[in-house]
Amino acid sequence: MGELLEKDVDFCYGSYYNSLWLYIDKIYNLNLKYNNSQEAIDERKAFLMAHKIGVCDIVESCERDKIDASDLGMKNIKLRNLIGYLKTFPNIDTLLFTGGNSKNGPEYFFRKHLKDFGLKLEVVSSEVPRIHQFELPNGLNAVGASTRTIKTVSLTSGSGAANISISKLPSYKQLKAENPKFTTFDFRVMQYKEFL
Repeated sequence: MGELLEKDVDFCYGSYYNSLWLYIDKIYNLNLKYNNSQEAIDERKAFLMAHKIGVCDIVESCERDKIDASDLGMKNIKLRNLIGYLKTFPNIDTLLFTGGNSKNGPEYFFRKHLKDFGLKLEVVSSEVPRIHQFELPNGLNAVGASTRTIKTVSLTSGSGAANISISKLPSYKQLKAENPKFTTFDFRVMQYKEFL
Protein backbone atom coordinates (compact mmCIF):
# COMPACT_ATOMS: atom_id res chain seq x y z
CA MET A 1 0.00 0.00 0.00
CA GLY A 2 1.08 3.56 -0.62
CA GLU A 3 2.04 5.95 2.15
CA LEU A 4 -0.25 8.82 3.12
CA LEU A 5 0.93 12.25 2.06
CA GLU A 6 0.91 15.16 4.51
CA LYS A 7 -2.52 16.46 3.36
CA ASP A 8 -4.11 13.01 2.92
CA VAL A 9 -6.82 11.83 5.32
CA ASP A 10 -7.02 8.12 6.11
CA PHE A 11 -10.67 7.97 5.07
CA CYS A 12 -12.81 7.26 1.99
CA TYR A 13 -11.55 9.39 -0.90
CA GLY A 14 -9.09 10.96 1.51
CA SER A 15 -6.29 11.57 -0.97
CA TYR A 16 -5.84 15.32 -1.18
CA TYR A 17 -5.44 14.93 -4.94
CA ASN A 18 -8.77 13.10 -5.31
CA SER A 19 -10.61 16.40 -4.70
CA LEU A 20 -14.01 14.97 -3.67
CA TRP A 21 -13.67 16.37 -0.15
CA LEU A 22 -12.41 19.69 -1.54
CA TYR A 23 -15.69 20.03 -3.50
CA ILE A 24 -17.80 19.04 -0.48
CA ASP A 25 -15.80 21.44 1.70
CA LYS A 26 -16.42 24.31 -0.73
CA ILE A 27 -20.13 23.53 -1.20
CA TYR A 28 -20.87 23.34 2.52
CA ASN A 29 -18.19 25.78 3.74
CA LEU A 30 -16.95 23.16 6.23
CA ASN A 31 -13.33 24.30 6.67
CA LEU A 32 -12.23 20.67 6.87
CA LYS A 33 -8.78 19.68 8.03
CA TYR A 34 -6.51 18.05 5.45
CA ASN A 35 -4.03 15.99 7.44
CA ASN A 36 -3.48 12.55 8.95
CA SER A 37 -5.40 13.27 12.17
CA GLN A 38 -8.35 11.52 13.80
CA GLU A 39 -10.04 14.93 13.91
CA ALA A 40 -9.95 15.13 10.09
CA ILE A 41 -11.56 11.67 9.89
CA ASP A 42 -14.20 12.56 12.49
CA GLU A 43 -15.14 15.76 10.60
CA ARG A 44 -15.88 13.75 7.48
CA LYS A 45 -17.82 11.07 9.36
CA ALA A 46 -19.93 13.72 11.09
CA PHE A 47 -20.73 15.42 7.77
CA LEU A 48 -21.77 12.15 6.11
CA MET A 49 -23.95 11.10 9.04
CA ALA A 50 -25.62 14.52 9.33
CA HIS A 51 -26.50 14.47 5.62
CA LYS A 52 -27.37 10.76 5.50
CA ILE A 53 -24.76 10.07 2.84
CA GLY A 54 -23.01 6.73 2.48
CA VAL A 55 -19.68 6.51 0.69
CA CYS A 56 -17.95 3.50 -0.79
CA ASP A 57 -15.95 2.48 -3.80
CA ILE A 58 -17.61 0.07 -6.22
CA VAL A 59 -14.29 -1.79 -6.41
CA GLU A 60 -13.95 -4.02 -3.36
CA SER A 61 -10.47 -5.17 -4.30
CA CYS A 62 -8.05 -5.14 -7.21
CA GLU A 63 -4.41 -5.55 -8.06
CA ARG A 64 -2.10 -2.99 -9.61
CA ASP A 65 1.33 -3.23 -11.15
CA LYS A 66 1.97 0.41 -10.25
CA ILE A 67 0.58 2.14 -7.15
CA ASP A 68 -1.46 5.05 -8.45
CA ALA A 69 -5.09 6.14 -8.68
CA SER A 70 -5.58 5.29 -12.35
CA ASP A 71 -8.79 3.40 -13.07
CA LEU A 72 -7.15 1.79 -16.09
CA GLY A 73 -4.31 0.41 -13.95
CA MET A 74 -6.63 -1.95 -12.05
CA LYS A 75 -6.70 -5.68 -12.77
CA ASN A 76 -8.21 -8.78 -11.12
CA ILE A 77 -11.06 -6.55 -10.04
CA LYS A 78 -13.69 -7.69 -7.53
CA LEU A 79 -16.78 -5.48 -7.34
CA ARG A 80 -18.59 -4.57 -4.15
CA ASN A 81 -22.19 -5.84 -3.95
CA LEU A 82 -24.02 -2.52 -4.28
CA ILE A 83 -27.31 -4.29 -5.06
CA GLY A 84 -26.95 -5.98 -1.68
CA TYR A 85 -26.46 -2.56 -0.06
CA LEU A 86 -29.57 -1.22 -1.81
CA LYS A 87 -31.61 -4.14 -0.53
CA THR A 88 -30.21 -3.74 3.00
CA PHE A 89 -30.86 0.02 3.04
CA PRO A 90 -34.32 0.61 1.51
CA ASN A 91 -34.18 4.41 1.92
CA ILE A 92 -31.40 4.77 -0.66
CA ASP A 93 -32.89 6.16 -3.86
CA THR A 94 -29.87 7.75 -5.57
CA LEU A 95 -26.33 6.65 -6.32
CA LEU A 96 -23.73 9.27 -7.23
CA PHE A 97 -20.75 8.11 -9.26
CA THR A 98 -17.61 10.25 -9.34
CA GLY A 99 -16.87 9.26 -12.91
CA GLY A 100 -18.61 7.88 -15.92
CA ASN A 101 -18.87 4.94 -18.25
CA SER A 102 -15.28 4.91 -19.49
CA LYS A 103 -13.39 1.65 -19.00
CA ASN A 104 -13.02 0.86 -15.29
CA GLY A 105 -15.05 3.94 -14.33
CA PRO A 106 -17.77 3.65 -11.66
CA GLU A 107 -20.73 3.71 -14.06
CA TYR A 108 -18.98 1.14 -16.26
CA PHE A 109 -18.55 -1.21 -13.29
CA PHE A 110 -22.07 -0.60 -12.04
CA ARG A 111 -23.53 -1.54 -15.43
CA LYS A 112 -21.49 -4.74 -15.25
CA HIS A 113 -22.75 -5.38 -11.71
CA LEU A 114 -26.38 -4.84 -12.76
CA LYS A 115 -26.04 -7.44 -15.53
CA ASP A 116 -25.31 -10.07 -12.87
CA PHE A 117 -28.84 -9.39 -11.55
CA GLY A 118 -30.53 -9.13 -14.96
CA LEU A 119 -30.94 -5.36 -14.54
CA LYS A 120 -29.95 -2.44 -16.75
CA LEU A 121 -29.84 1.33 -16.66
CA GLU A 122 -32.36 3.46 -18.57
CA VAL A 123 -31.34 6.95 -19.72
CA VAL A 124 -33.06 9.82 -17.93
CA SER A 125 -30.70 12.54 -19.20
CA SER A 126 -27.72 12.20 -21.52
CA GLU A 127 -26.49 15.71 -20.65
CA VAL A 128 -23.46 15.89 -18.35
CA PRO A 129 -23.88 14.82 -15.60
CA ARG A 130 -25.57 11.79 -17.12
CA ILE A 131 -28.57 10.51 -15.20
CA HIS A 132 -29.98 6.99 -15.40
CA GLN A 133 -32.43 4.90 -13.45
CA PHE A 134 -33.32 1.27 -12.95
CA GLU A 135 -36.03 -0.70 -11.22
CA LEU A 136 -34.81 -2.74 -8.27
CA PRO A 137 -37.11 -5.66 -7.45
CA ASN A 138 -38.16 -5.73 -3.81
CA GLY A 139 -37.68 -8.90 -1.80
CA LEU A 140 -40.49 -11.37 -1.19
CA ASN A 141 -41.21 -9.86 2.22
CA ALA A 142 -41.42 -6.28 0.95
CA VAL A 143 -44.60 -4.34 1.63
CA GLY A 144 -45.96 -2.11 -1.12
CA ALA A 145 -44.56 -1.73 -4.62
CA SER A 146 -42.86 -4.71 -6.22
CA THR A 147 -39.97 -2.54 -7.47
CA ARG A 148 -38.23 0.61 -6.38
CA THR A 149 -36.71 3.18 -8.71
CA ILE A 150 -33.04 3.92 -8.13
CA LYS A 151 -31.52 6.95 -9.84
CA THR A 152 -27.83 7.11 -10.75
CA VAL A 153 -25.92 10.31 -11.48
CA SER A 154 -22.50 10.14 -13.14
CA LEU A 155 -20.73 13.26 -11.92
CA THR A 156 -17.54 14.39 -13.59
CA SER A 157 -14.52 12.64 -12.08
CA GLY A 158 -12.44 14.59 -9.61
CA SER A 159 -9.25 13.46 -11.35
CA GLY A 160 -6.98 15.90 -13.12
CA ALA A 161 -7.35 13.86 -16.32
CA ALA A 162 -11.05 14.82 -16.45
CA ASN A 163 -10.13 18.50 -16.85
CA ILE A 164 -9.62 17.93 -20.57
CA SER A 165 -13.13 16.57 -21.07
CA ILE A 166 -14.62 19.36 -18.93
CA SER A 167 -12.87 22.01 -21.03
CA LYS A 168 -14.57 20.60 -24.15
CA LEU A 169 -18.11 20.78 -22.73
CA PRO A 170 -20.26 23.54 -24.27
CA SER A 171 -21.66 24.43 -20.83
CA TYR A 172 -18.14 24.90 -19.44
CA LYS A 173 -17.06 26.96 -22.46
CA GLN A 174 -20.07 29.24 -22.04
CA LEU A 175 -19.42 29.76 -18.31
CA LYS A 176 -15.72 30.37 -18.99
CA ALA A 177 -16.59 32.94 -21.68
CA GLU A 178 -18.88 34.75 -19.23
CA ASN A 179 -16.25 34.64 -16.47
CA PRO A 180 -12.62 34.04 -17.53
CA LYS A 181 -11.72 33.19 -13.90
CA PHE A 182 -14.16 30.23 -13.92
CA THR A 183 -12.19 26.98 -13.50
CA THR A 184 -12.74 23.25 -13.86
CA PHE A 185 -12.81 23.15 -10.04
CA ASP A 186 -15.66 25.69 -10.06
CA PHE A 187 -17.46 23.60 -12.68
CA ARG A 188 -17.32 20.49 -10.52
CA VAL A 189 -18.43 22.38 -7.42
CA MET A 190 -21.43 23.70 -9.37
CA GLN A 191 -22.22 20.21 -10.69
CA TYR A 192 -21.77 18.35 -7.39
CA LYS A 193 -23.75 20.98 -5.45
CA GLU A 194 -26.91 20.09 -7.36
CA PHE A 195 -26.82 16.49 -6.12
CA LEU A 196 -25.11 16.56 -2.70
